[in-house]
Amino acid sequence: MTVTKFRPCIDLHNGEVKQIVGGTLSDANPEELKTNFVATESPAYYARLYKEHNLQGAHVIKLGPNNEKAAEEALSAWFGGLQVGGGITLENAEHWLSLGASKVIVTSWLFPNGKFSLDRLQQISEKIGRENLVVDVSCRRREDKWIVAMNKWQTITDLEVNKESLDMLAEYCSEFLIHAADVEGLCRGIDQELVQKLGEWVNIPSTYAGGAYSIEDLELVNKLSNGKVDLTYGSALDVFGGKSVKFADCVAWNKRVDGLQQ
Repeated sequence: MTVTKFRPCIDLHNGEVKQIVGGTLSDANPEELKTNFVATESPAYYARLYKEHNLQGAHVIKLGPNNEKAAEEALSAWFGGLQVGGGITLENAEHWLSLGASKVIVTSWLFPNGKFSLDRLQQISEKIGRENLVVDVSCRRREDKWIVAMNKWQTITDLEVNKESLDMLAEYCSEFLIHAADVEGLCRGIDQELVQKLGEWVNIPSTYAGGAYSIEDLELVNKLSNGKVDLTYGSALDVFGGKSVKFADCVAWNKRVDGLQQ
C-alpha cells in the first residue's frame, strides 16, 4: 500500500533559506521578487532537523547564483540524506553526489534553448546512474495542459507533462519533482487537477510542491493521487514562518504512514 508522505525542502536564494512566490522569480525583473520568509537559521539547521526526524527524500533547491556554499553546508549536515537541484549538469552531477547528495535533480540542462533533449537525459542517466537522478518536471498551466517550465520557472519549454512524457522520462530517472509554479508560495491551495492527473500518470516516486496550506492537504493529495504522490509544504509551514501547518504534525503523519506500511 502506498500512502502520501510529507517531503521537506530547503529553498536557497542568495545563500539564505527562503520561501519565495515562485512566479515572481525573475532575472529580468529582480525587483518583482516576492519573498514570504527569510530564515535566521542556517541551511545546516534545517538539514539536521530533517535528519533528526528521518524525513527521507528532502530536496535542496538552489534558486540562482550564490548558493553553492549554502547547499554544501546542508549536504554536509546530513551526508547522503538530501537531494540537490538547481544548475545541475552533466559536468557537475557527480561532484554534487560526491559532496553527499542522495540524488541530483535536473531541469534546465535538459532543455537547451527551451527544447527537450532526450540525448542529454540519456547522457546524464548513463553517467551517474538512473537511481541517482531526479527529473524536475515543474510546470505552468497553459489552458487545459501543463508545460514544463525551466530557468527558475521563467521559461516555458516544448515538453508537455502527460502520461507519455512521464513514461519516457521514467526510463532514465528514479523520481520526479513537480512544482506547480503558478501556485507556488501562494498558500491558496494545491492544483488538485494536476495532482489527480499525476496519480494517474506516474509510475515512479513523485513529489508535488505548490500551494499546500493545511495539514489536511496531505490527506487530500493521498486521496487524489491514490497515495502515489508525496507532498512538500513551504510557506505555510511553521519552521518557515507559516501559520497554518505545524512541522510536528507533518512528522506525526509520516510516522503513522510508516506504521501502516510495516
